[in-house]
Amino acid sequence: MRFLIIHQNFPAQFKNIAPFLAQLGHDVRVLTLRSFKENTWQGVRIDTYNLSRGNTPNSHPWTVDFESKILRGEACLRACIELKKNQYYPDIILAHPGWGESLFLHNVWSDAKIKLYYEWYYHAHGYDVGFDREFSETSPLSASRVELKNSNILLSTQHAHSGISPTKWQRSSFPNHIKEKVTVIHDGVDTRSIKPDRQASLVLESGVKLTKENEIVTFVSRTMEPYRGFHIFMRALPEILKSRPNAIVLIVGGESGGYGTQPTTGISWKASLIQQVYPKLTGEQQKRIHFLGVVPNQTFIKVLQVSTVHVYLTYPFVLSWSLLEAMSAGCTIIGSNTAPVTELLIDGETGVLIDFFNTKELAEQCIKLLEDRAQRTELQINAREHIVKNYDLVNICLPKQAEWAMA
Repeated sequence: MRFLIIHQNFPAQFKNIAPFLAQLGHDVRVLTLRSFKENTWQGVRIDTYNLSRGNTPNSHPWTVDFESKILRGEACLRACIELKKNQYYPDIILAHPGWGESLFLHNVWSDAKIKLYYEWYYHAHGYDVGFDREFSETSPLSASRVELKNSNILLSTQHAHSGISPTKWQRSSFPNHIKEKVTVIHDGVDTRSIKPDRQASLVLESGVKLTKENEIVTFVSRTMEPYRGFHIFMRALPEILKSRPNAIVLIVGGESGGYGTQPTTGISWKASLIQQVYPKLTGEQQKRIHFLGVVPNQTFIKVLQVSTVHVYLTYPFVLSWSLLEAMSAGCTIIGSNTAPVTELLIDGETGVLIDFFNTKELAEQCIKLLEDRAQRTELQINAREHIVKNYDLVNICLPKQAEWAMA
C-alpha cells in the first residue's frame, strides 16, 4: 500500500509508525515543513513543502490562529498537487489535523482514505482552560477565542475516514460525531531501551556524579510552565529540601514556548518561580537544585534511571510521553489526580496521586517516599509491569496502530 504521512514537524507522533509501515513492505512517503538533510529517513521518503508567506499584519487577533492553519493547508495542498502531477496516488493519508495540513487533501486524492491523529479538542470550560484559577482567563471573550481553535479540526473531520487518540481522556474531549470515528491507541514506549538500570549514573556540569545511591527528586517538562505544574513543584521544594538535607533536585525542560500564557512580568516561568521560591531557601539548599535545560534523549533516560522520586503534574490536558517513559524506567512517581494521569497511575499501586494544587501534600508524599525504600520498590515494579503489559511499543502499540492504519 502507499502511505502518505503529513506533519509539519515530522516525525512527531508518527516517529514509530512511519518506519514500521516501511518495514512491513509498504511504500511510505512523508510531507513535512521541517527540513531534513537527506531525502530518506529510516526507509521513508521525505518531501517538504514551504509556506508562501506569513500571517497578515494587523489582522483580527482571533483570526491569526486559523489563518496560520490555512497557510499551512494551502502550502500542503500545492505540494500534493505537484505529487499528483508526478503520478503519485496514495492509498491512505495519515495526518495530524491540528496544524491545518489536512484541510484540503480530499480535493487532490478523492479516493484516498484520510486518517487523522486526534490529539486535542479545545474547550472554554471543564478541561485545561479555567482549571488553574491563578492563571485563568474565563471571560466570554477568551472563551470564544479558545473555541475558534477547533475550526480547522471540524473542517478536516468532514473528510476523515477514521482516527486515533492516545488516551481515553483525549478522545473524550471531542464532540460525539468525531468520537465515533476515533479509536484509542497510544503511541507506545520502547520498554527495551527505556528500562531500570541500577548501575546508571549521571555527571552534572559541575563534575558531580550521581547514581541510584543518591537521593534524587526529578521533574521533567518540555517547557517549565503551569500547565505541567512547574509552579506547584517549585513551591513544594522548600519543605522537601529542609526535611531531606541530602536530597538533590533535577529539573529537565526548556524556558520558552509552552501551552499557556507567559508571566505578566515578561520573564520566563523559571525566572518567575526562582524569584518566588529561592528567598525561602538557604544558599546550600539552592545549590541542591539543578536545572539541566533541554537534554539529549540518552541523558533524559539517565535522569529517570537515577531518580529516587519522580514528580509528574498536569492540567487536565494532553498526556506527556515522559510519564510513560518514567514508568518504563521504573521510577517511583507522584502524579496529579487529574485526567489523563489517572488512566496510568493507580494510587498506591503504580504511583501516588495527589491534588494538583496541594503543595503541602506534594511535599509530604515526596518526603514519605524518600524515606520508604520498600514502598518505592513496590511502586517501581508495578509501574514498569503496567507499561510493559499495556503500552509496550513493539508488542502492543505498534501492531495496533498498523492494523488501524491499514484498515
